Amino acid sequence: MRVDIWLWAVRLFKSRSVAASTLRAGRVRVNGTVAKPATSVAVGDRITWRDPLRERIVVVRELLPKRVGAPLAVKAYEDQSPPVPTREERAAVGLRDRGTGRPTKRERREIDRLRGRSR
Repeated sequence: MRVDIWLWAVRLFKSRSVAASTLRAGRVRVNGTVAKPATSVAVGDRITWRDPLRERIVVVRELLPKRVGAPLAVKAYEDQSPPVPTREERAAVGLRDRGTGRPTKRERREIDRLRGRSR
């Protein structure tokens, strides 16, 4: 089964085109290797990608040929993602003292690294 269809069918992405574009951008890995939209996925495969808030890690438990309701979709994968950081934890990263000016290039890179963004 194609990984873009599976990610859409288990409701991890809003649409198949969003899943496919994320895969084409090289942001999704299947068993540690960068995946394309047509990459085959099987039961037991580990799929990872970066959400805006955290790293997502799911293990395939069941293959679904078409989109199903949320209660059935949850049973098709095992979510091993770390918990979502609290609002306070997210706000604390990258705060600067008032009046210190723009961050330097080095400071900006450190802020991006702390926020979990990679360039």
